[in-house]
Amino acid sequence: MPLDPRTPVLVGVGQVSEPPDPAGSVADRPEPAELMARALAAAAGDSGAPGLGRALLERGQSLRIMVPLSWQYVNPGLVAAERLGIEPRELAVTVIGGNSPQSTVSRTALQIAAGELDVALLAGAECIFTRVAARRDPGRPVLRWTSQPDDTPRPVVLGTDRSPTTDVEASRGLDRPLRVFPLFENALRAAAGETVDEHQRSVSELWARLSEVAAANPHAWSRRARSPEEIRSVGPSNRMVSFPYPKLMNANDRVDQGAALVLCSVAAARELGVPEDRWVFPVSGADAHDHWFLSHRQDLRSSPALRLAARGALALAGVGVDDVAHVDLYSCFPCAVQIAAAELGLPLDDPGRPLTVTGGLGFAGGPGNNYVTHSIATMAGRLRDEPGAVGLVTGLGWYATKHAVGLWSTEPPAAGFRYAHPQDAVDALPRRTPASDHVGPATVETYTVVHDSDGRPERAILALLTDDGRRAWGTTTDGDDMQGLEEVEGCGRAVRLAADGRVTFR
Repeated sequence: MPLDPRTPVLVGVGQVSEPPDPAGSVADRPEPAELMARALAAAAGDSGAPGLGRALLERGQSLRIMVPLSWQYVNPGLVAAERLGIEPRELAVTVIGGNSPQSTVSRTALQIAAGELDVALLAGAECIFTRVAARRDPGRPVLRWTSQPDDTPRPVVLGTDRSPTTDVEASRGLDRPLRVFPLFENALRAAAGETVDEHQRSVSELWARLSEVAAANPHAWSRRARSPEEIRSVGPSNRMVSFPYPKLMNANDRVDQGAALVLCSVAAARELGVPEDRWVFPVSGADAHDHWFLSHRQDLRSSPALRLAARGALALAGVGVDDVAHVDLYSCFPCAVQIAAAELGLPLDDPGRPLTVTGGLGFAGGPGNNYVTHSIATMAGRLRDEPGAVGLVTGLGWYATKHAVGLWSTEPPAAGFRYAHPQDAVDALPRRTPASDHVGPATVETYTVVHDSDGRPERAILALLTDDGRRAWGTTTDGDDMQGLEEVEGCGRAVRLAADGRVTFR
């Protein structure tokens, strides 16, 4: 059948990295907007035809930036556009969330299909490595990065900003991913009936397989394959961060990386002369979020939203998960991969189909909200090398809260790009009632032990269930209790919760 000229197509991808340079000056390292501009130039040049890249950039009607965390710009897209010498009619920025790149692709694809856009540019970058290096440098170098005046025109905001936690959750210390995701991991272990040592072994084997993929990825921040023993062994270079995750099981956000995508209509691609061997089609997409607050989720080891979103995207693409040749599951922490694999029906250890094409956020790099732009760019290369194959990408925002799914192929979708948003079905699912004022007996549902920067345990955070099934949150700083929680399964233990949130084991 003739291809609808409004069909959205990915025609260029770009990835850039600024590795550590011991001989260079920290103050001379590029800022995030510079890496965005470089990635956009690389993506435009990736389109294949000589001189075409500049035409694509100049035809870009919307420049959509994944909001950077390493530097506060009033309008980051404006800085990147000025460096490229282009003037898109729209400059936009996303809200926080690792789901943003795939969610923005779906939004953009729908607008292209509707005739609202012809060419769109998507980009993001982080320079957290440089920020940390500058802070630790005894010379206290000043980063001469762009500072925009307050009257700079504001960008369009893509998405809805919302606090990820309730006041009670935040007061118990659930204020950053490295304290929340370990709760999911310990819940998975308890549900599997594994000992602490058994589970650490299996998780380290999973993570070692990801590191092997990163070792073969030319764009990875770390191209060193790690052994399972190295990943799970706690020591000076791999301190415990929040039990059960030592440093090597956490996303590595201390990177300087950027990535970009060029999406356009088939009509624009043909008009500009983009060779068809560069075309990769977004086939379908889906977005949904789980019950927003942790206190409301029915359990802390699954994701109904991801399950329903993936089911919808696969159905709209007309494929099953067994038809997918390449996969990249969002991999900020091992539990995210395990939960996603279970919800999608993917084995954790299929040697013919690894669960990442990049190596994941711990090894390829975890540049804030922009990791999935890298995974889409890498996926595009895989699919170009294997025409007709289908690739699946997932993104995740906040505390396994927001989920995005995308199906990709060099084979155009017969019915055009299709999109699912099964939020009503997710919202109708059972939810817990918070027990924020509970005092008295409770049972440990899951927990983590947070360690300080020297690797010493400083407090345990516990998700608790009351006798009537409501969820409460507690903490303890008792040294013996924290040690015991790391050595012997703590899920299922009886505690008493005090009015100030302190727990004592019964």
